[in-house]
Amino acid sequence: MAKYERELTGSFNDLLAQIHADVTGRSATASFEGGSDYQSNGIRLAVRVYERYSMIGKNRVSLNITLLGKDDKLFLSAITSGGSQAMFFKINVFGEQNFLDLCIKSVERYASRNG
Repeated sequence: MAKYERELTGSFNDLLAQIHADVTGRSATASFEGGSDYQSNGIRLAVRVYERYSMIGKNRVSLNITLLGKDDKLFLSAITSGGSQAMFFKINVFGEQNFLDLCIKSVERYASRNG
């Protein structure tokens, strides 16, 4: 498992759209597996699940993104899982970290434009 969390300001819809475009567009094997959206009293929550094939590990890894927002205040949590072929412990997490790095670069690029 690899994890990245970040507080930032900006547009909930714009950040969510950018992450989706970057994750699915910058990896040939990445796919959107599903998501959930919730809204109440001005608070928005989106959960997205992506999956891709890791050439390094020769297996599939998943990326789960949770975005929470109220007005322009945003909190993002991204967690990867899978990617190991060992039975009792993880011996290969390169695929997880590489998948997470796509998300991190997307979020950091968004944050640099939206201060």
